[in-house]
Amino acid sequence: MPTVYDFAAVINQYFHEPYASLLNGIIFGIKPKGFPELYQKLIKTGLLHIAVLSGMNLSLLSGVISATLKPLGRKINSLITILTIIIFVHFVGYQAPIVRAAIMAVLTHVAILYGKQKSTLYLLFISGLLSLVFKPTWIKSISFQLSYLATLGLILFAKGYEGHPKTFWQKLMKFIKSEFRTSIAAQVFTAPLIFLKFKQISLVSPITNVLIAPIIAPLMSLGMFAALLGKLNYYLGLPFAWVSFGFLKYLTVVIDLFSNVPYGFFKF
Repeated sequence: MPTVYDFAAVINQYFHEPYASLLNGIIFGIKPKGFPELYQKLIKTGLLHIAVLSGMNLSLLSGVISATLKPLGRKINSLITILTIIIFVHFVGYQAPIVRAAIMAVLTHVAILYGKQKSTLYLLFISGLLSLVFKPTWIKSISFQLSYLATLGLILFAKGYEGHPKTFWQKLMKFIKSEFRTSIAAQVFTAPLIFLKFKQISLVSPITNVLIAPIIAPLMSLGMFAALLGKLNYYLGLPFAWVSFGFLKYLTVVIDLFSNVPYGFFKF
């Protein structure tokens, strides 16, 4: 059975660096080896979370699948989404933030199946508890702690009522405000832990996260299609790789630009 690294090799055939490392990080959580400069730029811009395997990857995958299968009905949609989540976790490996996010996503869809959606805060608590039952040592994992705190921040403070925008500009402003609020909520809860553990802070992170938020879900989906189809035949995955390159180019421009902002990053 093909491994993550087999599919990563397909991505390496389509892209040169740093695009290959970025996409493999976004899809498979493979750390960009041999490119310390890229890794440092991701840290400075507060975007390292996109290039490591995190609960965000699974949340995006779950959201894309659920939205795509919506016409099939609630029950079939949830069943296929749950199955895909389980396969994805087994495929990429049982890492702390992914397992926590997987348990929460599965519980949410099970609740939908039975028509008994519970509070997301309650589901977060249950997912964390079950994750630690699965592997108690994860309580000491920084990735698990950051993932849990970020999700808690999103649940408590990311939502806000802004009416029903009608014009394009009203919708755009609502999106920008929503993404900015989401970024701030996650960072407010994770910043103290990051400071204590790493003694660093990125002041440009709220801006960079808003700028790249719209492209991560489509980039992840396109990249997965490129890797899966490209494994069968190089030319089958090529169209998806072409489209992915445009998103990756934009991503690298944002990373390069904001990693050079004066006083945008402090290390203590």
